[in-house]
Amino acid sequence: MDTEFVRRVERSITKKYRKQIWARFISAVKEYELISENDRIAVCISGGKDSMLLAVLMRLLQRYSDFPFEVVYLVMDPGYNEANRAKIESNAKLLDIPVTVFETNIFDVANNAEKYPCYLCARMRRGHLYKKAKELGCNKIALGHHFSDVIETTVMSMFYGAQLQGMIPKLKSQNYSGMELIRPLYKVHEDSIISWMRYNELSFLQCACRFTENCADGTGDSKRLEIKNLIKELKKQNPNIEKSIFNSIHNVHIDTFPGTKYNDGHHSFLEKY
Repeated sequence: MDTEFVRRVERSITKKYRKQIWARFISAVKEYELISENDRIAVCISGGKDSMLLAVLMRLLQRYSDFPFEVVYLVMDPGYNEANRAKIESNAKLLDIPVTVFETNIFDVANNAEKYPCYLCARMRRGHLYKKAKELGCNKIALGHHFSDVIETTVMSMFYGAQLQGMIPKLKSQNYSGMELIRPLYKVHEDSIISWMRYNELSFLQCACRFTENCADGTGDSKRLEIKNLIKELKKQNPNIEKSIFNSIHNVHIDTFPGTKYNDGHHSFLEKY
């Protein structure tokens, strides 16, 4: 481990990228009350740029926090090939992140699914992470979803899911009592994460899934990529398009919708008309 390199990476966050990354990270943690005193948080690391940055940010926050909390850096191996597994471990060592690794057979199960393998994989991943985190005495898991994920999910749900559905900053687990999911990168733009990665000459996993191992160059046929490119084009005409989408999910006027859905089912505006 190169101690000076680790310090340089950390300084880049609090100095060069203070406004784009550090300030937005702190803002999300405070505004959405993501971390409390004596929390024990499992920072879930997939090996990509987002989760690796999150790990470094959480270490910095723990160092400068006004109150104590604990962090466990958790890596779940769903069946990575040898090169991808080695890449995650080498990056963790490079950034001085003491990871706890555990293995599952998620890729094998998802690969044999006749329908919706990506949905199944995501559900299984979340379940295994909750279970392992709870075994380690954690009460929260932290995921690397960022600002761009939030707005892309919102647009995708409308275009392809026939519903208006967002991604909230924290979520209580329905299956694991006392466990909560938090998203500390909620306000951090993906472009800022990419810039930070390139500035520090870091290289992370881009696509470790067996279905998409050929998309390391950023290409591929996915709905998320399609929406990402669409927003990119719209941004040329309206530079504030991302901010507008993000703010819109914080300013939902329920009274103007003909139909809504909550835990107890669907509701029509006619019920209170």
